[in-house]
Formats: sequence, structure tokens, C-alpha cells
Amino acid sequence: MAESKQLLGTHTALATPMANREVDYASLEKLIQTQLDAGIEGILAVGTTGESPTLSHEEHSEVVRKTVEFAKGKSLVVAGSGSNSTREAERLSREAQESGADALLLVAPYYNKPSQEGLFQHFDRVAEAVEIPIILYSIPGRCGIDIGVDTCARLYEKHPHVRAIKEAGGSCERVSQLRQKLGDGYTILSGDDSLTLPFMSVGAEGVISVASNVAPRDVKQMVDLANSNDFKAATSIHERLYPLFTTLFIESNPVPVKAVLKHQGTITDDIVRLPLAPLSEDSRNKLSAVTHRLGLTS
Repeated sequence: MAESKQLLGTHTALATPMANREVDYASLEKLIQTQLDAGIEGILAVGTTGESPTLSHEEHSEVVRKTVEFAKGKSLVVAGSGSNSTREAERLSREAQESGADALLLVAPYYNKPSQEGLFQHFDRVAEAVEIPIILYSIPGRCGIDIGVDTCARLYEKHPHVRAIKEAGGSCERVSQLRQKLGDGYTILSGDDSLTLPFMSVGAEGVISVASNVAPRDVKQMVDLANSNDFKAATSIHERLYPLFTTLFIESNPVPVKAVLKHQGTITDDIVRLPLAPLSEDSRNKLSAVTHRLGLTS
């Protein structure tokens, strides 16, 4: 079982390559190999960046299985297994554990907006069903609700394997609150590339990153430096990569990052599934200018 501190560092929220309306497993294997070559600590399969909302249940489970296979035990595999249906989150979580995933990422239930008690009972039910570590995912911009600090504490007290959070609420104050309440045994990961370094300055210990799909060595170096308390050197990397961190979200994720991955030759096609649409020409030009300037594309 992955221990809490093994969850720190840089974890890449993998894009799910597609071609001819199907998942492109050859490109997925190539993408994962770029992450292994860079020494990334973890790879996240079928998160939002992996287009989990539009994958079928069968595809979802198969992408997790293939990610475990392609990772070859050289990187932690985190499986996105959240849902706004508790039964479905339980099922996806069990299947991911059976497939060999090292940890799970469970997003707050979206759209139905449960109370904090509902959130507790939802995650409590899933935690009862699995043994591997669970990373909660609080992203109020997409879900309409935060996972409250007290709710995180209740879950951690009852289920020690609910031991981390991907924090995407945009607030350093909340990171401080989480650290104060939950202590050093609990891992806080940034859920926003542009806020990774600020969050790490007040208690986060890593990131679940979109940018590391295309710049894994740079993002990892920044995070490693911050975890070594060399914030001056880490800030230099942050400042250099900041235009990438922002421009990768010029349109809805993962549309821009897939465009860069195709430009780099890592995946064969940048296709996304509806309701996402291809990157506009104007956005493509702006993104290409940034990645070219950073030496990420020719």
C-alpha cells in the first residue's frame, strides 16, 4: 500500500489519447513512457484531464488496467474513481483496486451538491469498500461545493487511508487550514499548476499536474526544489513556466494540452470527445507561441 508520504511529489493527470473515436492505447503507452523517463512520482488515469465524463464504464476500467500495465511498477498509478453516484464511485473504486491501482482520486459529487454530512457519508461508504489510499478532490469551480476541512478531518480520523487531498479551490488560506487541522501525516497536493508553488509555501507537498503531460522534467524539478525548501530556485522555474500554466487553460482542459502533446509527437491525434470542441485557431497560435518559446515544441 502506498504510504501517505509516497503521495507527495509530482503526479501527472494524464490525457487520454483518442483516434478514430476510440482510446488510442499505443499513444497512451508512449505518453506514460515519457512520464517514467522523467521520474514522475505518480500518474493519474481517467481524471478530468483524462476525459472521464465521456468515457464509457468499460473504457474507464480498461484505461486504468492499461495504465497499470504500462507503468510497470515504476510509478504510482492513481485512478480517478469519483462520481456523483455513491454506488458508481464504490464500483469504480473496487475495480481500480482490483486492477492494481496504488491509490484513488475521488472528486466531490458534482451537480447534486450534497451537504457536508452527505459528503462525509459518500466518501465513508467508498472508504469502507477499498483498502488503498484515497485522495479527495475538492474543486468547487466544477462541483459547486468544497469538501470542508472538518469533513476531511472526520474522514481521516475514521479511515486513515483517506489521507490526502487534491486542493483546487484557489486559496492558500484553505491550504493552511488543512495543514493546521490535519497535521503532517496528511498530504496536500495542488490541483492547479499556477498555484503549486504558492500552495507549497504554506504546506502542500506536490501537485496533480496538467502541465507535466508536456513538461514533466521541469514541473518535477520545481516541486522537488520546493520540497527541499529551495524556494528561490523553484520560483525561477515557476516564473519561466507560468505562461504555460495559464495558456494550457486558454480553453477547456484537456483541449489545449492534447494539442501540445500532438505537436510534440507524443500522441497521434488531439481529438477530444463532444461536448468538448477542437482548439480554435487563435488559441492554437497563442499556445504554440508559448510552447515554442519554452522549447517544448519546434
